[in-house]
Amino acid sequence: MCGITGCMTHNGSNVDEPLLRQMTDAINHRGPDGDGYFFGGDVALGHKRLSIIDIAGGLQPMYSPGKEFVLSYNGEIYNFQSLRRELENLGHKFSTHSDTEVLMTSYMEWGEACVDRLRGMFAFAIWDGPKRKLFLARDRLGIKPLYYTFLPNGDFYFGSELKSLLCINSMPRKLRVDALEDYLTLGYVPDPKSIIEGVHKLPPATTLSLEKGQRSPRLTCYWQPGIGMAGLTVSRQEDLLARLEDAVKMRMIADVPLGAFLSGGVDSSAVVGLMSRLGTSSVETCAIGSEDPAYDESGYAQIVADHFKTSHRWRLVSATDRTLIDRIVDVYDEPFADPSALPTYRVCGLAREKVKVALSGDGGDELFAGYRRHRFHMAEESLRSMMPMFLRRAIFGPLSVIYPKLDRAPQFMRAKSTFEALARTSAQAYCQSVSRTPDRDRKRWHSRKMRKLLAGYHPHDRFTELADEVKGADPLSLIQYLDLKTYLPGDILTKVDRASMANSLEVRVPILDHKFVEWGLRVSPRERIVDGEGKSVFRKALRGFLPDATLDRVKKGFDVPTISWLRNELADDTMSLGESEVFGDSGLFNMFGIQQMAEEHVIGARDHHTSLWALIMLERSLKKLNLEIPSS
Repeated sequence: MCGITGCMTHNGSNVDEPLLRQMTDAINHRGPDGDGYFFGGDVALGHKRLSIIDIAGGLQPMYSPGKEFVLSYNGEIYNFQSLRRELENLGHKFSTHSDTEVLMTSYMEWGEACVDRLRGMFAFAIWDGPKRKLFLARDRLGIKPLYYTFLPNGDFYFGSELKSLLCINSMPRKLRVDALEDYLTLGYVPDPKSIIEGVHKLPPATTLSLEKGQRSPRLTCYWQPGIGMAGLTVSRQEDLLARLEDAVKMRMIADVPLGAFLSGGVDSSAVVGLMSRLGTSSVETCAIGSEDPAYDESGYAQIVADHFKTSHRWRLVSATDRTLIDRIVDVYDEPFADPSALPTYRVCGLAREKVKVALSGDGGDELFAGYRRHRFHMAEESLRSMMPMFLRRAIFGPLSVIYPKLDRAPQFMRAKSTFEALARTSAQAYCQSVSRTPDRDRKRWHSRKMRKLLAGYHPHDRFTELADEVKGADPLSLIQYLDLKTYLPGDILTKVDRASMANSLEVRVPILDHKFVEWGLRVSPRERIVDGEGKSVFRKALRGFLPDATLDRVKKGFDVPTISWLRNELADDTMSLGESEVFGDSGLFNMFGIQQMAEEHVIGARDHHTSLWALIMLERSLKKLNLEIPSS
């Protein structure tokens, strides 16, 4: 696991070598074991290495035998051994045992089509000397990140994290307002946008090709999840476990110690159990606990640890650790509002004390419909299917306005959100259900200037575009597709990548092996949610393998008690939002609306914890980034 940087000048001038070194040093945490550079006049590549496989032989940037190709690569190619055999049969010779050399040789043999053969997580850049072009690629699910930008003079820069590009003094730093609205809605800035105008994220499953002299790259999507394919009935539950075991086995190849995260949930427990089955020694596992019993899962993790006889450790995360919040702002660069980033950062640090590689259980909820919102959406969908859109909008639209927001009422009386959802299309409703701040509250923050700059833009527009890509898909597969394209890369995988890399730890995600994902998406929707139970087919496959207490427990997210933190330990931070100079000076926010929401939460009149946490993280990020605010 590593960090990569690079540049290609537009007018043929030499690359600024000190700048590229500074960009590369900015992501030293991603690869503290060594660095390397290729300077080829008007093109350059940088690399920071976290050595995992072939520690002595996998140095980068790597040159082809004739030095016409140069590679800087972040990630792991899990099928590199079989690819190597195939390439050897085609006449290629190898001088190392690294997956890096296999990736380089794959490009030499198959060109840009090499990505179709790769099974792994990756972001890489290849300088193709004969064609005078840069070729960049990102893995199918978006496990590894890659940012890029064109400067006003046409020079092209890229890096694994935004902090590399922030080293470029000549790069314009203007706030992208529609990305800000995305963040306020979702809690993250989705691909391909960034919070900075003109800085982009390469989307998952996408390649970028830029020939010398061009000012716009060619972007190509090389893979799509198999939504809408024929339904697959899992008649033999052991098929699922066997396929997952294959994915886990591939991810246990390393020349350094490896372990696993263990939350006590079904997904991480399955991965740990399979590692125990495949390994020859006790698996190193770690977990994070909470001082609040309602959020503490350490007991469930211990049950699984005892069951599989792992070497288990755990620690607490606390709101009194204020330095952790500031650290998270530094780690993520862009504003990022998922509070589980705090325990994720801590568990990565705990893991790094003993191992260099950790396996995680991320992806199971997206693949097998494990979120509560999946079940709620399907219930709403059954009602949506009974009425045409114009009728639903006429009936439920007004009801959603007049019905009160009853945070403390029993669940069956909290109908406001349901009325709002029924007045929307399926894609729009799902955007609202994953939102950290609903429209009705977000509008309380918008100033007149903000509304003018947005010019009618709404984040659900992207959800509608994605839904159109899979027209005709069943309703459950549709929203899972939306998760795979938005929430998974934008929130879950971003959270894990930055937190792990900040601790110089490589995290591998076997459930997101693309072959396993393709197979899992073919499982019939009727087997994903059964009798109101999400992830049903996955749980059935694990019955008898995992403890019953793990399979039968009520699902909890990997979360922290921000509701109480913002009313108690962080109450001063909450109340100060209404007086924020950053927000006030921008002219984008209605400060009275923010102050109202802060007061309502602190006194316990309303629950606004997700919205207020997003504002706290945004304020600190904007202070750090110091972006130019667009004028109206």
